[in-house]
Amino acid sequence: MDLLFLGNGVVAWSQALAAAVVVWIGLVGLKGVVARRLARFAATTETYLDDLALEMLAATSRLFVLLLALLAGAYCLELPPKATTLVGHVAIASCLLQAARWADVGLHNWLHRYRIDRNETDGASTTSAAALDFIARSALWLIVILMILDNIGVNITTLIASLGVGGIAVALALQNILGDLFSSLSIVLDKPFVVGDFITVDDIAGTVEYVGLKTTRIRGLGGEQVVFSNSDLLKSRIRNYKRMQTRRIVFGIGVTYETVREKLTRIPEMLKDIVAGQSGVAFDRAHFKAFGDSALQFEIVYIVQTPDYALYMDIQQRINFGIFERFEQEGIAFAYPTTTVHFVRT
Repeated sequence: MDLLFLGNGVVAWSQALAAAVVVWIGLVGLKGVVARRLARFAATTETYLDDLALEMLAATSRLFVLLLALLAGAYCLELPPKATTLVGHVAIASCLLQAARWADVGLHNWLHRYRIDRNETDGASTTSAAALDFIARSALWLIVILMILDNIGVNITTLIASLGVGGIAVALALQNILGDLFSSLSIVLDKPFVVGDFITVDDIAGTVEYVGLKTTRIRGLGGEQVVFSNSDLLKSRIRNYKRMQTRRIVFGIGVTYETVREKLTRIPEMLKDIVAGQSGVAFDRAHFKAFGDSALQFEIVYIVQTPDYALYMDIQQRINFGIFERFEQEGIAFAYPTTTVHFVRT
């Protein structure tokens, strides 16, 4: 007497098992052959597309291969209508999930490679790519999940409406996180700074290392990493020094009250000659500014034609040496804080 299980005898089940094993071995072997040939081909080319295809192939799930093998065996059986429908749903869901996995790995790795390639030349594009990565991958999985639910008979129109109502409650509960998320989108679109820019936020200065969905990370001058929430960052005053085109420098010096009038009137011209004689500098002005408590004060203004801070300090150093040497030749003394006490006899 032939034993039956789910309407199929031992022979039918044996054939189904054999089919599943053959399909399993065939798919595993095919994956291995394709991976080896693709790896050899990728080693001989400079393009990234074959490397990307290899990474996507490596993302093939063993569970997906096993499900395909079992589904192949299931089609060798005569199953009840409900079981046949279930097998069809499982087959479609498996294919959709694996396709989403391939697309997710491909999209993530491609955008990651894009950020690395463009990081040194275009910091703005790397910041945009980070946000685009999250949004695109989230949209991909959302669409796949909705397709799977629609395939098994769920009314996704009602589900979407229900999610809309529930989304309001979730938004209220997660308003701080969502605020940081929208702030990150504002940073990406408006680009007040990008990765690699040197900025100051309040009294903290450093180089932008990473712009995330919730936080932005800055490498401080002392080497420490400073983490800001995106919302707090956009509420602060941000100075982006990397976007400077020139530097306007204002500094002052003081001479003693004992300086004679003739020398005093020639000091602005001396300062102009010293500053204007520097390369890469546009002289603005030099004036006798004020009578200080213990000095006659002069103010000098010039513009460095580059934002390079080290170059500015080299120029300022040469100017300081030049002023010191010229004043020494002219016998002009620099002032320093002093107090003069007058005694009056009564």
